[in-house]
Amino acid sequence: MSNTNYDLVVFGATSFVGKILTKYLVEYFSTHNEQLNWAIAGRSQKKLQEVKDSLGPSAQSLPILIANATNEIELNNLCSQTHVIVSTVGPYALYGEPLIKACVTNGTDYCDLTGETQWIKKMIEKYESQAQQSGARIVHCCGFDSVPSDMGVYYLQQQAIKHFGEPVTQVKMRVKTLKGDASGGTVASLINVIQEVAADPALRKDLINPYSICPKNHSFIQKQDYVKAARFDSDFDTWIAPFVMAAINERVVHRSNALSGKAYGHNFTYNEAILTGKGFKGRLKAIGIVAGLRAFMLAAVNKPISQIMEHYLLPKSGEGPTPEQQLTGRFDLRFLGKTNDGKSLRIKVTGDQDPGYGSTGKMLGQAVLSLAIDHVENGQKTGRKGGFWTPSTMFDDRFIQRLSKHAGIVFEAV
Repeated sequence: MSNTNYDLVVFGATSFVGKILTKYLVEYFSTHNEQLNWAIAGRSQKKLQEVKDSLGPSAQSLPILIANATNEIELNNLCSQTHVIVSTVGPYALYGEPLIKACVTNGTDYCDLTGETQWIKKMIEKYESQAQQSGARIVHCCGFDSVPSDMGVYYLQQQAIKHFGEPVTQVKMRVKTLKGDASGGTVASLINVIQEVAADPALRKDLINPYSICPKNHSFIQKQDYVKAARFDSDFDTWIAPFVMAAINERVVHRSNALSGKAYGHNFTYNEAILTGKGFKGRLKAIGIVAGLRAFMLAAVNKPISQIMEHYLLPKSGEGPTPEQQLTGRFDLRFLGKTNDGKSLRIKVTGDQDPGYGSTGKMLGQAVLSLAIDHVENGQKTGRKGGFWTPSTMFDDRFIQRLSKHAGIVFEAV
């Protein structure tokens, strides 16, 4: 690794999640022994200074770096100054590629919180070879998309090996509790994905391919069971409905299986859904969720209607749940795994704050800290080589320990 000024840089520190992440890191460094040289970055000196001022006395020496998400020269200069960069500038499909290009050019490690599979696939196809050569380790999906799902399956498989001596080859994740609100940035990303898919038949084909971001030589052919409608799940003895984030989480988990040498099996199956309850009320709630998702997607495809929604009904860019709402949010995810011969195991993954913001800020913070600390020794990168990794294939047990100790994310057997 070359000599640089910083161990890590937060790019997009003025965004909604960027502010949460920056505040979290300031508080973390003020109370823990791990100390890094770090900085915040973005395009507006004024807005970055406002963020810095809001962080109090402990952030007075925090450096500010200026770089525009579309300026290749500024981004290359930024990446040349740091070992690791974490980006909160989305929608990534609109603004993310120049920074990826700069990172793989400079051999700079990178993580983000995107959930845009069509963009992830494009970045892998364009830049993975260069990342492997330069040593840049790129880790997408380090927020609620898809750390609880990806690390949850990783943890479940560890427990299966411990108890059964073999992995589980069938896994279901069910959302038991999900309390939190969306920000303008998340809504904008979701609407952008829906509009891109609607306009491109190739993307629509990718949307139904569970292995769309797996390496081309993955050789998986196992048919996956998508939860597309309201149905009764006998394993959980309750009605279920589609989970909007399954489209990204399922693909990340399958990529993890491919990158780990098919550690979960060549015939591995995985799906996600929301638990809605038993009886008529549970069925009615599941049907209501399906109707709501379809209505939102139809409205998002129609640009005039989506513009009206974004202007009058949905949170705008930079807006999101209040700090109080983030603290009162939570999530509880349940995983059921079965081996080929029918042995089963259950675990749960819980979070103590709003999943998309309070918890995501902490998960993303621990991801960048793990990249900057756990996977570097004496100034040299350790562990994974350059390339595009998922959370569970880049990180290891130390990441689960970090999440448990410092991010309020608990992994436990049921």
